[in-house]
Amino acid sequence: MQDDALLIKQLQAKEERALSLLYDKYSGALYSVIIKMTRDEALSQDLLQETFITIWDKSHQYNPEKGRFYTWAYRIVKNKVLNYLRKNDILIQTDDLSVYENKEEPETINRNFLELNGAITKLDAHHQKAIELVYFKGLTHREAHAQMDVPLGTFKSYIQQALKQLRNTYTKIVVVLLLMIDVM
Repeated sequence: MQDDALLIKQLQAKEERALSLLYDKYSGALYSVIIKMTRDEALSQDLLQETFITIWDKSHQYNPEKGRFYTWAYRIVKNKVLNYLRKNDILIQTDDLSVYENKEEPETINRNFLELNGAITKLDAHHQKAIELVYFKGLTHREAHAQMDVPLGTFKSYIQQALKQLRNTYTKIVVVLLLMIDVM
């Protein structure tokens, strides 16, 4: 830790030798984090390099009183990788799509849909609208509450009340809703 403190002070003074020594010390552990998240060697090497560029550029932001250097560097790595994955939409699993195969027969799905639809039509109009916006149109709670022109807390209570009523009316509702979301 003492060696790190001196190296970090040198890094903050923009001494390249300190960056090189910190790279030698931490690159293996940080690379391990990246490769586990991306499973792509070339991409992992690029992200590791970008991470150390960020460490160099933002070294003045590191505060040893808030935590260890490795923890700070780890957060930079994690954010870099997640930002890259989000930007390139590769967070969705595409390797083994067999887990998404629908094992049920179409008749069962249609029967479940009719039962679900019947249960939903028994709800109050504002509860029906809330369920429709979130579960069938895919809006977030924030988007849906704005569309219904009600406060966010009120909208969330609509969803909770509707789901509670649906559970009472049709005990399989949560499973069916999840199935329908997966089908869509």
